[in-house]
Amino acid sequence: MLRYKQLLFLAKKLPSFPEVFLYSNQNIYIDELSEQEQRVDDNKVHGCTSQVWIVVRVEDGVVYLSADSDSQLTKGLAALLVEGLSGGCVETILGLPMDFIQDFGLNQSLTPSRTSGFLNMFQLVKIKIAELQQ
Repeated sequence: MLRYKQLLFLAKKLPSFPEVFLYSNQNIYIDELSEQEQRVDDNKVHGCTSQVWIVVRVEDGVVYLSADSDSQLTKGLAALLVEGLSGGCVETILGLPMDFIQDFGLNQSLTPSRTSGFLNMFQLVKIKIAELQQ
């Protein structure tokens, strides 16, 4: 229950679209996109029961993420990725194994459906980073 409360807390902190795309720890403004430009199928996480969109930007080898969801709990999961990966370098993020969720025990607190959704979010981030490197 405590982890769910933590996820809901993170969800409240994550700015909703169409707010400015920003890495909160350094206040680096990346881009301002309209809600329609962010909530497109290319940014949508497929395989989630909730609607989730993740926007990825790479600037000088550094990754910046923004995300939104129609579900607070799912938005909290997306916030984990945004806060944990934004500001990281491309190589480090692409090198993270898909099962890193087990290292901090989050999968033990989530339903299989939510775990799958989180992994789909992470997979989309990695795919979009790889596409931006081509």
